[in-house]
Amino acid sequence: MKEILSGNEAIARGAYEAGCLAASAYPGTPSTEILENTVKYSEINSSWAPNEKVALEVVAGVSFAGGRAFAAMKHVGVNVAADPLFTLSYTGVRGGLVLVTADDPEMHSSQNEQDNRNYAKFAKVPMLEPSDSQECKDFMRLAFELSEKYDTPVMLRTTTRISHSKSVVELGERSEAPLTPGLARDAAKLVMLPGNARIRHPFVEKRMAQLSLDASNMPANRLEFRNPEIGIITSGALYQYVRELLPDASVLKLGMVHPLPSELVREFASRVNRLFVVEELDPFIEEQVRALGIKVTGKELFPLCGELTPGRIRSALVVAGVMEAIDETSATGASEGLPSRPPNMCPGCPHRGVFFALKQLKAYVTGDIGCYTLGFMPPLSAMDTCICMGASIGMATGVAKVIPEEEKKKVVAVIGDSTFLHTGINGLMDMVYNGSTATVIILDNRITAMTGRQDNPASGFTLMNEPAKRIDLPLLCRALGAGSVRVVNPFDLDETKRVIKEEMNRPETSVIITEKPCVLIKREGVFEKGDVLLVDEESCAGCRACLAIGCPAIEWRSAMSGDKKGKAFIDPFLCTGCDICRQLCKFGSIGRKI
Repeated sequence: MKEILSGNEAIARGAYEAGCLAASAYPGTPSTEILENTVKYSEINSSWAPNEKVALEVVAGVSFAGGRAFAAMKHVGVNVAADPLFTLSYTGVRGGLVLVTADDPEMHSSQNEQDNRNYAKFAKVPMLEPSDSQECKDFMRLAFELSEKYDTPVMLRTTTRISHSKSVVELGERSEAPLTPGLARDAAKLVMLPGNARIRHPFVEKRMAQLSLDASNMPANRLEFRNPEIGIITSGALYQYVRELLPDASVLKLGMVHPLPSELVREFASRVNRLFVVEELDPFIEEQVRALGIKVTGKELFPLCGELTPGRIRSALVVAGVMEAIDETSATGASEGLPSRPPNMCPGCPHRGVFFALKQLKAYVTGDIGCYTLGFMPPLSAMDTCICMGASIGMATGVAKVIPEEEKKKVVAVIGDSTFLHTGINGLMDMVYNGSTATVIILDNRITAMTGRQDNPASGFTLMNEPAKRIDLPLLCRALGAGSVRVVNPFDLDETKRVIKEEMNRPETSVIITEKPCVLIKREGVFEKGDVLLVDEESCAGCRACLAIGCPAIEWRSAMSGDKKGKAFIDPFLCTGCDICRQLCKFGSIGRKI
Protein backbone atom coordinates (compact mmCIF):
# COMPACT_ATOMS: atom_id res chain seq x y z
CA MET A 1 0.00 0.00 0.00
CA LYS A 2 1.19 3.52 -0.80
CA GLU A 3 0.46 6.82 0.91
CA ILE A 4 1.59 10.40 0.47
CA LEU A 5 3.41 11.33 3.69
CA SER A 6 5.50 14.21 4.94
CA GLY A 7 8.98 13.41 6.15
CA ASN A 8 7.82 13.72 9.76
CA GLU A 9 4.88 11.39 9.15
CA ALA A 10 7.18 8.91 7.43
CA ILE A 11 9.63 8.92 10.35
CA ALA A 12 6.79 8.01 12.69
CA ARG A 13 5.70 5.27 10.32
CA GLY A 14 9.25 3.98 10.04
CA ALA A 15 9.55 3.75 13.81
CA TYR A 16 6.31 1.77 13.93
CA GLU A 17 7.39 -0.66 11.21
CA ALA A 18 10.78 -1.14 12.88
CA GLY A 19 9.20 -2.39 16.11
CA CYS A 20 9.87 0.75 18.12
CA LEU A 21 8.36 0.57 21.62
CA ALA A 22 8.74 4.13 22.89
CA ALA A 23 9.30 7.69 21.69
CA SER A 24 9.86 10.94 23.55
CA ALA A 25 10.34 14.53 22.42
CA TYR A 26 10.02 18.19 23.21
CA PRO A 27 8.11 20.00 20.43
CA GLY A 28 10.14 22.24 18.16
CA THR A 29 9.74 23.24 14.52
CA PRO A 30 10.47 21.48 12.18
CA SER A 31 10.36 18.25 14.23
CA THR A 32 7.07 18.65 16.11
CA GLU A 33 4.81 16.52 13.93
CA ILE A 34 6.95 13.39 14.39
CA LEU A 35 5.58 12.63 17.86
CA GLU A 36 2.13 13.92 16.91
CA ASN A 37 2.07 11.13 14.33
CA THR A 38 3.85 8.51 16.42
CA VAL A 39 1.02 8.75 18.94
CA LYS A 40 -1.28 7.26 16.29
CA TYR A 41 0.45 3.91 16.73
CA SER A 42 -0.71 2.31 19.99
CA GLU A 43 2.28 -0.04 20.00
CA ILE A 44 4.58 2.95 20.65
CA ASN A 45 4.47 4.59 24.09
CA SER A 46 4.76 8.25 23.06
CA SER A 47 5.29 11.15 25.45
CA TRP A 48 6.18 14.83 25.58
CA ALA A 49 9.17 15.45 27.84
CA PRO A 50 9.83 18.71 29.74
CA ASN A 51 12.97 19.16 27.62
CA GLU A 52 15.15 17.35 25.10
CA LYS A 53 17.68 16.11 27.66
CA VAL A 54 14.94 14.30 29.54
CA ALA A 55 13.54 12.94 26.25
CA LEU A 56 16.87 11.35 25.32
CA GLU A 57 17.39 9.98 28.82
CA VAL A 58 13.93 8.37 28.78
CA VAL A 59 14.55 6.55 25.52
CA ALA A 60 18.04 5.59 26.70
CA GLY A 61 16.35 3.81 29.59
CA VAL A 62 14.09 2.01 27.12
CA SER A 63 17.16 0.95 25.15
CA PHE A 64 18.98 -0.32 28.23
CA ALA A 65 15.91 -2.41 29.06
CA GLY A 66 16.06 -3.99 25.60
CA GLY A 67 13.45 -1.97 23.69
CA ARG A 68 13.82 0.05 20.52
CA ALA A 69 13.16 3.75 21.10
CA PHE A 70 13.83 7.17 19.63
CA ALA A 71 13.89 10.81 20.70
CA ALA A 72 13.01 13.68 18.32
CA MET A 73 13.96 17.33 18.56
CA LYS A 74 14.85 20.36 16.49
CA HIS A 75 18.50 21.18 15.96
CA VAL A 76 18.93 23.47 18.98
CA GLY A 77 17.29 20.79 21.14
CA VAL A 78 20.37 18.63 20.62
CA ASN A 79 22.32 21.31 22.48
CA VAL A 80 20.16 20.53 25.51
CA ALA A 81 20.48 16.77 24.99
CA ALA A 82 24.21 16.81 24.30
CA ASP A 83 25.21 15.78 27.82
CA PRO A 84 23.63 12.31 27.72
CA LEU A 85 24.31 11.94 23.98
CA PHE A 86 28.09 12.09 24.29
CA THR A 87 28.21 9.51 27.08
CA LEU A 88 25.67 7.25 25.34
CA SER A 89 28.25 7.03 22.56
CA TYR A 90 30.51 5.34 25.14
CA THR A 91 27.92 3.11 26.80
CA GLY A 92 26.41 1.98 23.55
CA VAL A 93 22.94 0.48 23.54
CA ARG A 94 20.98 -2.70 24.10
CA GLY A 95 17.81 -2.08 22.11
CA GLY A 96 18.19 0.22 19.11
CA LEU A 97 18.44 3.93 20.03
CA VAL A 98 17.84 6.72 17.50
CA LEU A 99 18.02 10.49 17.92
CA VAL A 100 16.17 12.43 15.22
CA THR A 101 17.47 15.97 14.74
CA ALA A 102 15.53 18.35 12.48
CA ASP A 103 17.80 21.17 11.28
CA ASP A 104 16.44 24.49 10.05
CA PRO A 105 18.58 26.09 7.29
CA GLU A 106 17.42 29.67 6.57
CA MET A 107 16.04 29.80 10.15
CA HIS A 108 12.38 29.58 9.15
CA SER A 109 11.52 29.20 12.84
CA SER A 110 14.77 29.19 14.79
CA GLN A 111 17.31 31.46 16.45
CA ASN A 112 20.29 29.98 14.60
CA GLU A 113 21.00 27.60 11.73
CA GLN A 114 23.57 25.28 13.26
CA ASP A 115 24.62 22.23 11.28
CA ASN A 116 24.04 19.18 13.46
CA ARG A 117 26.17 16.92 11.30
CA ASN A 118 28.93 18.30 13.49
CA TYR A 119 27.28 16.70 16.53
CA ALA A 120 27.59 13.27 14.93
CA LYS A 121 31.28 13.86 14.35
CA PHE A 122 31.82 15.36 17.82
CA ALA A 123 29.90 12.63 19.67
CA LYS A 124 31.38 9.92 17.40
CA VAL A 125 28.10 8.37 16.35
CA PRO A 126 26.81 7.53 12.85
CA MET A 127 24.34 9.85 11.12
CA LEU A 128 21.85 9.11 8.34
CA GLU A 129 20.27 11.80 6.15
CA PRO A 130 17.18 10.92 4.05
CA SER A 131 16.36 12.75 0.83
CA ASP A 132 12.60 12.08 0.66
CA SER A 133 9.75 10.63 2.69
CA GLN A 134 10.39 7.06 1.52
CA GLU A 135 13.92 7.26 2.84
CA CYS A 136 12.66 8.86 6.07
CA LYS A 137 10.66 5.70 6.68
CA ASP A 138 13.30 3.27 5.45
CA PHE A 139 16.18 5.00 7.25
CA MET A 140 14.40 4.73 10.61
CA ARG A 141 14.47 0.94 10.28
CA LEU A 142 18.08 1.12 9.09
CA ALA A 143 18.99 3.37 12.03
CA PHE A 144 17.65 0.87 14.56
CA GLU A 145 19.46 -1.98 12.84
CA LEU A 146 22.77 -0.08 12.71
CA SER A 147 22.33 0.92 16.34
CA GLU A 148 22.08 -2.68 17.46
CA LYS A 149 24.71 -4.04 15.05
CA TYR A 150 27.38 -1.50 16.00
CA ASP A 151 26.31 -0.93 19.62
CA THR A 152 25.79 2.80 19.20
CA PRO A 153 23.17 5.53 19.22
CA VAL A 154 22.37 6.60 15.66
CA MET A 155 21.41 10.12 14.61
CA LEU A 156 18.94 10.71 11.78
CA ARG A 157 19.09 14.23 10.38
CA THR A 158 16.35 15.97 8.46
CA THR A 159 15.95 19.58 7.41
CA THR A 160 12.84 21.73 7.18
CA ARG A 161 12.24 20.79 3.53
CA ILE A 162 12.39 17.06 4.20
CA SER A 163 10.37 17.34 7.43
CA HIS A 164 7.46 19.15 5.82
CA SER A 165 7.53 18.12 2.15
CA LYS A 166 5.38 15.17 1.07
CA SER A 167 6.09 12.33 -1.31
CA VAL A 168 4.85 8.82 -2.04
CA VAL A 169 5.78 6.14 0.49
CA GLU A 170 5.47 2.39 0.15
CA LEU A 171 4.17 1.15 3.50
CA GLY A 172 5.27 -2.07 5.13
CA GLU A 173 4.22 -4.25 8.03
CA ARG A 174 5.45 -3.92 11.59
CA SER A 175 8.32 -6.21 12.56
CA GLU A 176 9.04 -6.95 16.17
CA ALA A 177 12.53 -6.07 17.39
CA PRO A 178 14.97 -8.97 17.98
CA LEU A 179 15.33 -8.41 21.74
CA THR A 180 12.73 -9.15 24.40
CA PRO A 181 12.65 -6.25 26.88
CA GLY A 182 13.76 -7.07 30.39
CA LEU A 183 16.33 -6.17 33.01
CA ALA A 184 19.87 -7.23 32.18
CA ARG A 185 22.64 -5.95 34.41
CA ASP A 186 25.87 -4.88 32.71
CA ALA A 187 27.31 -2.26 35.03
CA ALA A 188 30.79 -2.26 33.49
CA LYS A 189 29.25 -1.16 30.19
CA LEU A 190 26.57 1.20 31.45
CA VAL A 191 28.10 2.86 34.51
CA MET A 192 30.49 5.47 33.15
CA LEU A 193 32.97 5.83 35.97
CA PRO A 194 36.39 6.86 34.65
CA GLY A 195 37.72 3.30 34.82
CA ASN A 196 34.86 1.94 32.73
CA ALA A 197 34.86 4.90 30.34
CA ARG A 198 38.58 4.44 29.57
CA ILE A 199 37.84 0.90 28.44
CA ARG A 200 34.88 2.01 26.30
CA HIS A 201 36.66 4.87 24.48
CA PRO A 202 38.86 2.62 22.29
CA PHE A 203 35.73 0.66 21.40
CA VAL A 204 34.12 3.87 20.14
CA GLU A 205 37.11 4.62 17.90
CA LYS A 206 37.18 1.07 16.47
CA ARG A 207 33.43 1.21 15.89
CA MET A 208 33.67 4.41 13.85
CA ALA A 209 36.58 3.06 11.80
CA GLN A 210 34.60 -0.08 11.01
CA LEU A 211 31.52 1.95 10.12
CA SER A 212 33.57 4.03 7.69
CA LEU A 213 34.79 0.86 5.94
CA ASP A 214 31.35 -0.70 5.87
CA ALA A 215 29.69 2.51 4.65
CA SER A 216 31.17 2.01 1.17
CA ASN A 217 29.03 -1.10 0.77
CA MET A 218 25.82 0.24 2.30
CA PRO A 219 22.92 0.70 -0.13
CA ALA A 220 22.18 4.02 1.61
CA ASN A 221 25.29 5.38 -0.15
CA ARG A 222 25.17 4.93 -3.89
CA LEU A 223 27.06 5.91 -7.03
CA GLU A 224 25.04 7.16 -9.98
CA PHE A 225 27.41 7.38 -12.95
CA ARG A 226 26.24 9.35 -15.96
CA ASN A 227 28.27 12.04 -17.72
CA PRO A 228 31.86 11.80 -16.35
CA GLU A 229 32.49 15.49 -16.96
CA ILE A 230 30.63 16.60 -13.79
CA GLY A 231 30.51 14.73 -10.47
CA ILE A 232 28.52 15.94 -7.48
CA ILE A 233 28.58 14.63 -3.91
CA THR A 234 25.42 15.54 -2.05
CA SER A 235 22.75 14.35 0.39
CA GLY A 236 19.28 15.08 1.75
CA ALA A 237 16.91 17.43 -0.07
CA LEU A 238 19.78 18.77 -2.16
CA TYR A 239 20.02 15.44 -3.96
CA GLN A 240 16.55 16.13 -5.40
CA TYR A 241 17.59 19.62 -6.51
CA VAL A 242 20.79 18.39 -8.14
CA ARG A 243 18.95 15.67 -10.06
CA GLU A 244 16.41 18.24 -11.27
CA LEU A 245 19.01 20.82 -12.31
CA LEU A 246 21.65 18.43 -13.70
CA PRO A 247 19.89 15.22 -14.76
CA ASP A 248 22.95 14.05 -16.72
CA ALA A 249 25.56 14.65 -14.01
CA SER A 250 27.17 11.81 -12.09
CA VAL A 251 26.17 11.83 -8.41
CA LEU A 252 27.44 10.25 -5.23
CA LYS A 253 24.34 10.25 -3.06
CA LEU A 254 25.19 9.94 0.61
CA GLY A 255 22.55 8.42 2.86
CA MET A 256 25.11 8.15 5.67
CA VAL A 257 26.85 11.48 6.07
CA HIS A 258 28.97 10.37 9.02
CA PRO A 259 31.24 8.54 8.88
CA LEU A 260 31.86 9.13 5.19
CA PRO A 261 32.41 6.10 2.93
CA SER A 262 36.02 7.05 2.13
CA GLU A 263 36.65 4.32 -0.44
CA LEU A 264 33.44 5.17 -2.27
CA VAL A 265 34.41 8.85 -2.33
CA ARG A 266 37.83 7.99 -3.78
CA GLU A 267 36.31 5.76 -6.44
CA PHE A 268 33.78 8.39 -7.46
CA ALA A 269 36.37 11.17 -7.58
CA SER A 270 38.64 9.07 -9.80
CA ARG A 271 35.92 8.64 -12.42
CA VAL A 272 34.79 12.27 -12.90
CA ASN A 273 36.63 15.26 -14.36
CA ARG A 274 35.24 18.00 -12.10
CA LEU A 275 34.09 17.27 -8.57
CA PHE A 276 31.65 19.40 -6.57
CA VAL A 277 30.15 19.08 -3.10
CA VAL A 278 26.66 20.53 -2.80
CA GLU A 279 25.73 20.82 0.89
CA GLU A 280 23.91 23.31 3.09
CA LEU A 281 25.52 25.26 5.91
CA ASP A 282 28.99 24.01 6.96
CA PRO A 283 31.55 22.45 4.58
CA PHE A 284 31.15 19.21 6.52
CA ILE A 285 31.56 16.79 3.59
CA GLU A 286 33.85 19.08 1.64
CA GLU A 287 36.48 19.30 4.40
CA GLN A 288 36.59 15.51 4.75
CA VAL A 289 36.92 15.04 1.00
CA ARG A 290 39.80 17.52 0.96
CA ALA A 291 41.38 15.64 3.88
CA LEU A 292 41.46 12.57 1.61
CA GLY A 293 43.69 14.57 -0.74
CA ILE A 294 40.96 15.00 -3.33
CA LYS A 295 40.50 18.26 -5.24
CA VAL A 296 36.92 19.47 -4.90
CA THR A 297 34.86 22.64 -5.31
CA GLY A 298 32.44 23.54 -2.54
CA LYS A 299 31.87 26.57 -0.36
CA GLU A 300 33.89 28.91 -2.57
CA LEU A 301 30.95 28.47 -4.94
CA PHE A 302 27.90 27.60 -2.84
CA PRO A 303 26.76 29.92 -0.02
CA LEU A 304 27.80 29.05 3.53
CA CYS A 305 24.77 30.78 5.07
CA GLY A 306 21.12 30.04 4.45
CA GLU A 307 19.17 27.38 2.63
CA LEU A 308 20.42 26.10 -0.72
CA THR A 309 17.35 26.52 -2.90
CA PRO A 310 17.32 25.29 -6.49
CA GLY A 311 17.73 28.91 -7.60
CA ARG A 312 20.83 29.43 -5.47
CA ILE A 313 22.36 26.18 -6.66
CA ARG A 314 21.65 27.14 -10.27
CA SER A 315 23.26 30.55 -9.81
CA ALA A 316 26.40 28.96 -8.38
CA LEU A 317 26.60 26.43 -11.20
CA VAL A 318 26.23 29.23 -13.74
CA VAL A 319 29.24 30.95 -12.18
CA ALA A 320 31.15 27.67 -12.41
CA GLY A 321 30.27 27.37 -16.09
CA VAL A 322 28.34 24.15 -15.51
CA MET A 323 24.95 25.63 -16.46
CA GLU A 324 23.79 28.40 -18.73
CA ALA A 325 22.02 31.44 -17.30
CA ILE A 326 18.26 31.62 -17.83
CA ASP A 327 15.70 34.39 -17.50
CA GLU A 328 14.51 34.22 -13.87
CA THR A 329 11.92 37.01 -14.28
CA SER A 330 8.96 34.70 -14.70
CA ALA A 331 9.87 32.83 -11.52
CA THR A 332 10.14 35.93 -9.32
CA GLY A 333 7.60 38.26 -10.84
CA ALA A 334 4.61 36.83 -8.99
CA SER A 335 5.85 38.11 -5.63
CA GLU A 336 6.86 41.58 -6.78
CA GLY A 337 4.90 44.38 -5.17
CA LEU A 338 3.31 42.23 -2.47
CA PRO A 339 3.40 43.79 1.00
CA SER A 340 5.42 42.04 3.67
CA ARG A 341 3.53 40.19 6.38
CA PRO A 342 5.59 40.24 9.57
CA PRO A 343 4.74 37.73 12.31
CA ASN A 344 2.31 38.90 14.96
CA MET A 345 0.57 37.66 18.07
CA CYS A 346 -2.93 36.35 17.44
CA PRO A 347 -6.01 38.49 18.13
CA GLY A 348 -6.87 37.91 21.77
CA CYS A 349 -3.35 36.76 22.72
CA PRO A 350 -2.96 37.10 26.51
CA HIS A 351 0.66 38.24 26.10
CA ARG A 352 -0.18 41.47 24.28
CA GLY A 353 -1.31 43.47 27.31
CA VAL A 354 1.73 42.38 29.34
CA PHE A 355 4.17 43.75 26.78
CA PHE A 356 2.14 46.94 26.42
CA ALA A 357 2.47 47.47 30.18
CA LEU A 358 6.19 46.66 30.15
CA LYS A 359 6.75 49.20 27.40
CA GLN A 360 4.87 51.88 29.34
CA LEU A 361 6.95 51.12 32.43
CA LYS A 362 10.17 51.35 30.37
CA ALA A 363 11.29 47.93 31.60
CA TYR A 364 14.45 46.27 30.34
CA VAL A 365 13.00 42.94 29.20
CA THR A 366 15.12 39.81 28.94
CA GLY A 367 13.08 37.56 26.67
CA ASP A 368 12.76 33.90 25.86
CA ILE A 369 11.67 31.48 23.12
CA GLY A 370 7.95 31.29 22.40
CA CYS A 371 5.04 33.26 20.94
CA TYR A 372 5.90 36.06 23.34
CA THR A 373 9.21 36.60 21.53
CA LEU A 374 6.99 38.60 19.15
CA GLY A 375 6.87 41.23 21.90
CA PHE A 376 10.03 42.42 20.15
CA MET A 377 8.03 43.43 17.07
CA PRO A 378 6.57 46.93 16.63
CA PRO A 379 4.41 48.52 17.79
CA LEU A 380 4.99 46.78 21.13
CA SER A 381 8.80 46.79 20.77
CA ALA A 382 9.18 45.60 24.36
CA MET A 383 11.89 42.94 24.35
CA ASP A 384 15.61 43.62 24.68
CA THR A 385 17.29 40.18 24.64
CA CYS A 386 16.49 36.63 23.50
CA ILE A 387 19.04 33.82 23.28
CA CYS A 388 17.62 30.36 23.92
CA MET A 389 15.08 28.33 25.87
CA GLY A 390 15.06 29.29 29.54
CA ALA A 391 17.78 31.95 29.26
CA SER A 392 15.66 34.98 30.16
CA ILE A 393 15.84 34.44 33.92
CA GLY A 394 19.59 33.84 34.04
CA MET A 395 20.17 36.89 31.84
CA ALA A 396 18.05 39.04 34.13
CA THR A 397 20.19 37.89 37.07
CA GLY A 398 23.36 38.70 35.15
CA VAL A 399 22.21 42.12 34.00
CA ALA A 400 21.22 43.05 37.55
CA LYS A 401 24.70 42.14 38.83
CA VAL A 402 26.48 44.98 37.03
CA ILE A 403 24.07 47.86 36.46
CA PRO A 404 23.66 50.78 38.89
CA GLU A 405 21.36 50.17 41.86
CA GLU A 406 18.69 52.60 40.65
CA GLU A 407 18.40 50.74 37.33
CA LYS A 408 18.03 47.24 38.76
CA LYS A 409 14.31 47.63 39.26
CA LYS A 410 13.88 48.04 35.51
CA VAL A 411 15.01 44.47 34.77
CA VAL A 412 12.18 42.01 34.02
CA ALA A 413 12.48 38.46 32.66
CA VAL A 414 9.57 37.03 30.67
CA ILE A 415 9.12 33.31 30.03
CA GLY A 416 6.28 30.99 29.02
CA ASP A 417 4.87 28.18 31.12
CA SER A 418 6.29 25.40 28.94
CA THR A 419 9.65 27.16 28.59
CA PHE A 420 9.84 27.74 32.34
CA LEU A 421 9.42 23.99 32.89
CA HIS A 422 11.87 23.26 30.05
CA THR A 423 14.90 25.09 31.44
CA GLY A 424 13.67 28.07 33.45
CA ILE A 425 13.31 26.48 36.88
CA ASN A 426 17.06 26.38 37.51
CA GLY A 427 17.32 30.03 36.51
CA LEU A 428 14.76 31.05 39.11
CA MET A 429 16.49 28.85 41.70
CA ASP A 430 19.75 30.65 40.95
CA MET A 431 18.04 34.04 41.11
CA VAL A 432 16.67 33.30 44.57
CA TYR A 433 19.86 31.63 45.82
CA ASN A 434 22.08 34.53 44.79
CA GLY A 435 19.71 37.25 45.94
CA SER A 436 18.87 38.91 42.63
CA THR A 437 16.21 41.61 42.78
CA ALA A 438 14.95 41.15 39.23
CA THR A 439 11.32 40.36 38.44
CA VAL A 440 10.18 37.25 36.56
CA ILE A 441 6.91 37.12 34.61
CA ILE A 442 5.68 33.62 33.73
CA LEU A 443 3.23 33.90 30.85
CA ASP A 444 0.98 30.90 31.53
CA ASN A 445 -1.28 30.28 28.54
CA ARG A 446 -1.83 26.61 29.47
CA ILE A 447 -0.13 25.20 26.37
CA THR A 448 3.08 25.02 24.31
CA ALA A 449 1.67 27.45 21.80
CA MET A 450 4.27 28.44 19.22
CA THR A 451 5.04 24.89 18.06
CA GLY A 452 1.38 23.98 17.57
CA ARG A 453 -0.40 23.89 20.94
CA GLN A 454 1.18 20.79 22.45
CA ASP A 455 0.54 19.74 26.03
CA ASN A 456 3.15 20.10 28.75
CA PRO A 457 3.37 19.34 32.49
CA ALA A 458 1.40 22.52 33.27
CA SER A 459 -1.50 21.77 30.90
CA GLY A 460 -2.99 18.77 32.69
CA PHE A 461 -2.84 16.29 29.78
CA THR A 462 -0.26 13.96 28.22
CA LEU A 463 0.57 13.47 24.55
CA MET A 464 -1.62 10.35 24.67
CA ASN A 465 -4.50 12.69 25.67
CA GLU A 466 -4.69 11.20 29.13
CA PRO A 467 -5.40 13.41 32.18
CA ALA A 468 -2.25 14.20 34.15
CA LYS A 469 -1.35 16.03 37.33
CA ARG A 470 -0.93 19.70 36.50
CA ILE A 471 2.13 21.51 37.84
CA ASP A 472 1.09 24.22 40.30
CA LEU A 473 3.29 27.09 39.09
CA PRO A 474 2.65 29.47 42.03
CA LEU A 475 3.39 26.70 44.53
CA LEU A 476 6.52 25.69 42.61
CA CYS A 477 7.83 29.27 42.59
CA ARG A 478 7.19 29.63 46.31
CA ALA A 479 8.98 26.33 46.95
CA LEU A 480 11.98 27.71 45.06
CA GLY A 481 12.03 30.63 47.51
CA ALA A 482 10.60 33.52 45.50
CA GLY A 483 9.84 36.32 47.97
CA SER A 484 6.63 37.30 46.22
CA VAL A 485 4.42 35.32 43.86
CA ARG A 486 1.36 37.02 42.38
CA VAL A 487 -1.18 35.88 39.80
CA VAL A 488 -2.83 38.41 37.47
CA ASN A 489 -5.34 38.56 34.65
CA PRO A 490 -3.35 39.93 31.66
CA PHE A 491 -6.56 41.21 30.02
CA ASP A 492 -6.96 43.70 32.87
CA LEU A 493 -4.49 46.38 31.78
CA ASP A 494 -4.69 48.54 34.90
CA GLU A 495 -4.19 45.59 37.25
CA THR A 496 -1.39 44.15 35.13
CA LYS A 497 0.49 47.44 34.98
CA ARG A 498 -0.01 48.11 38.71
CA VAL A 499 1.23 44.67 39.79
CA ILE A 500 4.25 44.77 37.46
CA LYS A 501 5.20 48.23 38.76
CA GLU A 502 4.88 47.09 42.38
CA GLU A 503 6.99 43.97 41.82
CA MET A 504 9.64 45.88 39.88
CA ASN A 505 10.11 48.01 42.99
CA ARG A 506 10.31 45.05 45.35
CA PRO A 507 13.84 44.59 46.81
CA GLU A 508 13.86 40.78 46.37
CA THR A 509 13.18 38.11 43.77
CA SER A 510 9.56 38.29 42.71
CA VAL A 511 7.39 36.31 40.29
CA ILE A 512 4.25 37.37 38.46
CA ILE A 513 2.17 34.68 36.76
CA THR A 514 -0.27 35.79 34.08
CA GLU A 515 -3.07 33.25 33.73
CA LYS A 516 -5.16 33.22 30.58
CA PRO A 517 -5.31 30.40 27.99
CA CYS A 518 -4.06 30.62 24.43
CA VAL A 519 -6.89 31.64 22.10
CA LEU A 520 -6.01 28.68 19.85
CA ILE A 521 -5.94 26.10 22.64
CA LYS A 522 -7.23 22.74 21.40
CA ARG A 523 -9.39 21.76 24.36
CA GLU A 524 -12.99 22.92 24.43
CA GLY A 525 -14.14 25.01 27.35
CA VAL A 526 -10.67 26.30 28.26
CA PHE A 527 -10.77 29.49 26.17
CA GLU A 528 -13.99 31.46 26.34
CA LYS A 529 -14.49 33.97 23.57
CA GLY A 530 -15.93 37.32 24.65
CA ASP A 531 -18.38 39.55 22.84
CA VAL A 532 -17.09 41.07 19.61
CA LEU A 533 -16.04 44.72 19.98
CA LEU A 534 -17.09 47.51 17.64
CA VAL A 535 -15.85 51.04 16.99
CA ASP A 536 -18.40 53.85 17.17
CA GLU A 537 -17.55 55.81 14.05
CA GLU A 538 -18.96 59.13 15.23
CA SER A 539 -17.13 59.32 18.55
CA CYS A 540 -13.79 57.90 17.29
CA ALA A 541 -11.31 60.79 17.45
CA GLY A 542 -8.71 59.14 15.22
CA CYS A 543 -6.10 59.23 18.00
CA ARG A 544 -4.70 55.79 17.03
CA ALA A 545 -4.27 54.74 20.67
CA CYS A 546 -5.87 51.38 19.91
CA LEU A 547 -3.19 50.67 17.30
CA ALA A 548 -0.47 50.70 19.98
CA ILE A 549 -1.15 47.07 20.88
CA GLY A 550 -0.70 45.80 17.32
CA CYS A 551 -3.82 43.63 17.28
CA PRO A 552 -4.46 42.12 13.80
CA ALA A 553 -8.21 42.56 14.33
CA ILE A 554 -7.88 46.37 14.35
CA GLU A 555 -7.66 48.11 10.97
CA TRP A 556 -7.15 51.77 10.11
CA ARG A 557 -9.47 53.18 7.48
CA SER A 558 -8.35 56.62 6.44
CA ALA A 559 -11.29 57.29 4.13
CA MET A 560 -13.95 56.29 6.65
CA SER A 561 -16.79 58.86 6.67
CA GLY A 562 -14.60 61.33 4.81
CA ASP A 563 -12.53 61.99 7.96
CA LYS A 564 -9.01 63.08 7.04
CA LYS A 565 -7.56 61.59 10.22
CA GLY A 566 -9.16 58.24 9.62
CA LYS A 567 -10.99 55.87 11.93
CA ALA A 568 -10.33 52.55 13.59
CA PHE A 569 -12.27 49.51 12.50
CA ILE A 570 -12.46 46.14 14.26
CA ASP A 571 -12.82 43.07 12.05
CA PRO A 572 -15.66 41.09 13.66
CA PHE A 573 -14.31 37.85 12.19
CA LEU A 574 -10.95 38.28 13.96
CA CYS A 575 -11.98 39.90 17.24
CA THR A 576 -12.06 37.57 20.26
CA GLY A 577 -13.47 40.13 22.69
CA CYS A 578 -10.33 40.28 24.87
CA ASP A 579 -11.26 43.90 25.76
CA ILE A 580 -7.74 45.37 25.72
CA CYS A 581 -8.44 47.90 22.97
CA ARG A 582 -11.57 49.14 24.77
CA GLN A 583 -9.47 49.87 27.86
CA LEU A 584 -7.08 51.97 25.76
CA CYS A 585 -9.75 54.16 24.17
CA LYS A 586 -10.04 57.41 26.15
CA PHE A 587 -13.09 58.49 24.19
CA GLY A 588 -15.21 55.42 24.90
CA SER A 589 -15.54 54.75 21.19
CA ILE A 590 -15.00 50.99 21.48
CA GLY A 591 -17.82 48.95 22.89
CA ARG A 592 -19.20 45.44 22.83
CA LYS A 593 -21.51 44.23 20.10
CA ILE A 594 -25.06 43.96 21.38
